[in-house]
Amino acid sequence: MAFSRAFAPSLPAQEDALTSRMVGIGMNFAAPLAPEPNIEDTILFASIEGIARHDLRVLSVLVTWFGIHAPWVNADRLTKLVATQDALLVRAFWSALARWLKKDRRFARLAALCVAPRQDLMDAGTEFQVKRHGEDPRFEGSPIRIAANILRDRPSDVLQPEELARRHHAYRWRVIMGPSYRADMWAALEEDPALSSAALARRTYGSFATAWHVRRDFELLSEASSTNSRLHHRSIEPSRQGLRRNSERGDQPRRDHRPSSASSARGGRARAHLASQLPDPRFPRSVIQPKTNPK
Repeated sequence: MAFSRAFAPSLPAQEDALTSRMVGIGMNFAAPLAPEPNIEDTILFASIEGIARHDLRVLSVLVTWFGIHAPWVNADRLTKLVATQDALLVRAFWSALARWLKKDRRFARLAALCVAPRQDLMDAGTEFQVKRHGEDPRFEGSPIRIAANILRDRPSDVLQPEELARRHHAYRWRVIMGPSYRADMWAALEEDPALSSAALARRTYGSFATAWHVRRDFELLSEASSTNSRLHHRSIEPSRQGLRRNSERGDQPRRDHRPSSASSARGGRARAHLASQLPDPRFPRSVIQPKTNPK
């Protein structure tokens, strides 16, 4: 059977499920934590939820989150997801965010998705609010117009990168490897090493070829790690045995091999006597030998 790459995700079955996913990627809402949600799926659904239901709280937190965590978003996949959306306001919203972060050239295609006239986020009252409070500086000159008092920007509403890296396994690997399908696949294999290449590709929305190579590399490093562990165990086992023998002899009195003062004195007299019996090298042997009386 040929491999069919999964691309578009399915919408969460319940509203609470989306909130839990948003909490799982670092948005501070009062909801249970969903473990390891896909980042691009979650932020796309959050934007649809905020725009379709006019949930300004969700949009506020989403914009703040994107401003902090955009360097670790898979821009290629997010661009493809937004391109499939029929809602013009959703496309304008993401195009505006991409233009806000125009220094990151990965979002250049996302910024060019919407070329329609500017859209107002609110159905009514935008002109009055803009005249009174000014325009949100994050969306100035973008395909969407939002007054400055509509979407609050409070960094405490989201986790910082170091905090999210401790919570979200795939996010941490994106920090290490870069925001790519490969990072997500590596995190998925650490969670479930028994995944086949096809299952791994479908879970992470990647290609079969990438999944096959990641699985090969993962198995290689796993085998190398197990080999190093066995060698390390063998190297420390003799030292453990020596420590065990020493501990078994720990109750025996320790012998003092240092010589006593009496033995030192006896040794000194013996060396002096031996030195007196040796010939003096300054004189010939015939001189120092005693003469015997002839009979």
